[in-house]
Amino acid sequence: MDSEVKQILKWEKALSYAGLILCPIVNFYLLEGYTHNGFTEVRHWSQFFNILLLELFAWMLFFVFRSGAAALRTETGVLMVFGLVNYYVYAFRSLPLVPWDLLSLKTAVSVADNYDFTPTVRIVTVVLLFVLLLFLEGFCKLKLEKSRWRARLTGGCIFLVLICTLTNILQKEDFQNRHRMYNKLFTPVFMWQVNGLVLTWVMEMPFLAVEKPSGYNSGEAEELLGEYENNSEILLKEGEMPNMIVVMDEAFSDLSVLGEFQASEEVMPHLHEMQKSGENLLTGYLNVSVCGGNTANTEFEFLTGNTMAFLPQGSIPFQQYIKEEIDAVPGYLKSLGYETYGIHPYHAGGWDRDQVYPLLGFENALFLPDFTQVSYLRNYVDDASCFRKIIRLYENREAPAFIFAVTMQNHGSYSESYNNFVPHITVEGKSSFSLSTYLSLIQKTDEAFRDLIEYFSQEKDPVMVVFFGDHQPNDTVAEPILELNGTTYKTLSQEMRDKRYQVPYVIWTNYETESGKKDISANYLAGEMMERAGLPLPAYHSFLQEMQEEYPVISGERVVDSRGGRVEKKDFGEKIKQYQKLQYYEMFE
Repeated sequence: MDSEVKQILKWEKALSYAGLILCPIVNFYLLEGYTHNGFTEVRHWSQFFNILLLELFAWMLFFVFRSGAAALRTETGVLMVFGLVNYYVYAFRSLPLVPWDLLSLKTAVSVADNYDFTPTVRIVTVVLLFVLLLFLEGFCKLKLEKSRWRARLTGGCIFLVLICTLTNILQKEDFQNRHRMYNKLFTPVFMWQVNGLVLTWVMEMPFLAVEKPSGYNSGEAEELLGEYENNSEILLKEGEMPNMIVVMDEAFSDLSVLGEFQASEEVMPHLHEMQKSGENLLTGYLNVSVCGGNTANTEFEFLTGNTMAFLPQGSIPFQQYIKEEIDAVPGYLKSLGYETYGIHPYHAGGWDRDQVYPLLGFENALFLPDFTQVSYLRNYVDDASCFRKIIRLYENREAPAFIFAVTMQNHGSYSESYNNFVPHITVEGKSSFSLSTYLSLIQKTDEAFRDLIEYFSQEKDPVMVVFFGDHQPNDTVAEPILELNGTTYKTLSQEMRDKRYQVPYVIWTNYETESGKKDISANYLAGEMMERAGLPLPAYHSFLQEMQEEYPVISGERVVDSRGGRVEKKDFGEKIKQYQKLQYYEMFE
């Protein structure tokens, strides 16, 4: 009888050890299974390193909790939630979860009510398999005695050191290249899908901080900026500074850039008419660094002249890097005598704007509580109300005004139904509620923008209006247009992928200015605004205006030279390297 018990215990122990080894493997494939097949789509070496990381983590937890079941269930529970969050982040903004998203938790929670979290059959299946695994892990009977605390401490430390050592190795570029680990942060979706989520996070962790550019010297940066001091011509007489109204409109874009489609109604007739007439107008496509989300990055590029090209893909400078006053357009205009307003009809904490705006030089910051007697579309203050707020601020100014507005009307999600908004624009050949919602919202913006321009066209004081979108909508909205043109977001050519980062912009004045068309990136737009206003440019923007002639597009998505050719990082010339050094100086020193 004793021998039978011993045999059972022996098998139980063997199965427990097997479970402690096999469950992390299952965890990896379930984690990837939320969105794709990890076995066929994740590269072989990457599969191995993902599993190895999870194995080491499980064994470290075993020494911490003294229980195999507790260790496995902790790891499985964390990965189940981690994968689910990544799935919804990807579904809503077309980008995977990245480490610095943890800094955006407050912003994410503030808009979560506006998204549809209904799970798909695939999600339910994966979650049920995770739950089944959690149940089975309860049969792992491995335990360490409480009295063996020295062994626990030693074992836990050993596995922690192994994890740290492996992490350090995996972050080495030469090691990544030897083992076919994809390390191009500018294509985060592909990086995650071929590397696996855990390994991708390990590879991205070093980019939480920004390293100094090669050959950087703060003295040389100061000297270079000095060469551009007072380098711009002052075109205005004293007292002629125009009021400047800037609207960065949430998700405003012209999806016809992705290909032809036939809508039941004209989506943006007023904007197209403005662009066609071209009177007192500079227009074109603005190349931005984000698609489907991360509004604050376009905001950052416009307000500072900096570019996401020199920062980690997916990072949010407002939350990660701006912790003290930095040179920015609002502060510079304030020094010239402008009243500066930053307004946003939503929560003040979104992207930490309430903390960042004063550091950028905004004297006045207005958020949702400051918007009274407004109308709503869906759950957001509509653009018409936001524009009326702009007019009231303008009318009550005591000096030339710089008013910068970030709207909310067109924010996702686009799949929900509301009593106060019925989508009415359809697309021939495609039945998509999300696309219909989006196009109908854009038409409302176009109407509100028409009214804004009509108001300022009657004003005697000089007024400049700058209007642009922050990014295109997510893949769910764009996919029907892509399909009508013979492609999908998974099979986009590089040329078509570039177009997913283009939005229209206009710089209009109620007084005579030279008209024109050109495509630029968001980091140049404020310089164009100030130059067309006849204002002297700060040294940094004088440098950028010169830079624009050689490289009209520098964004986190691509760099384009004056001939229209794409410039890879390895081919960056001296001028771009100067820009990178100046940006580091402006942001961090």
